[in-house]
Amino acid sequence: MREKSGTRRMRVTVGYDGTNYHGWQVQPALATVQGTLESVLGQIEGSAVHVEGSGRTDAGVHALAQVAAFNLANPIPAANLRRAMNRLLPRDIRVLSAEEAAREFEPRYGASAKSYEYRILRAEICPPFERFYVHHHPYPLNERLMMELGPLFEGEHDFTAFAASDDSDELGRSKVRRIFSSCLTREGDRLIYRVRGSGFLKHMVRNIVGVLLEAGKGNLTRENLEARLTPGCAIPAGPTAPARGLFLVSVEYE
Repeated sequence: MREKSGTRRMRVTVGYDGTNYHGWQVQPALATVQGTLESVLGQIEGSAVHVEGSGRTDAGVHALAQVAAFNLANPIPAANLRRAMNRLLPRDIRVLSAEEAAREFEPRYGASAKSYEYRILRAEICPPFERFYVHHHPYPLNERLMMELGPLFEGEHDFTAFAASDDSDELGRSKVRRIFSSCLTREGDRLIYRVRGSGFLKHMVRNIVGVLLEAGKGNLTRENLEARLTPGCAIPAGPTAPARGLFLVSVEYE
């Protein structure tokens, strides 16, 4: 999109409930987070505005603090822009902060780290108001083994066996990623998986959780998991944990 003269580069932090959206990325005739933000900004700007996110989230995935950027010619102050956007946005999307950024700021390629959290409810009954925000799994699991396996993902690995097929696959891009921390803990009646890394592939976190669950069920061993992290591994990705338990927690920039 051609940049209009006199535009400012704006950076916003957005939180959203992904339940009613077909993911972040714009899709024809479908409700998406990116599309909703662009529609609202178009009303404020009086012309089309393209919003760039730090990355895509899948349908049903939530974000506590997604980072996005766009160019705006409207001179509205950043604080007023935040208020104006929140007046126009549906209540399941909130702009948490807005500020001017350097013109070269790129939310996706400039990110140095991202953190995700996956929530598994272990209680026998899932409260109705939590059903869109946890993966309910009340069945037997070897939780201790799952916790022991969590740190195996730390470091630099080829995550081909944890990535869903993507349109960019034909470009032959590397699927090596660096994970700074990876741990599973029990907090009350929930298992919480937290992971922080330099970047993530499509469905990567959900596939990691899916594999940990398989190990907890007794279907995978430590050796099976390590084999999936071996360069050139041909094991198909999956199983994929449901989207509703996943939250993008934060995006970091140097």
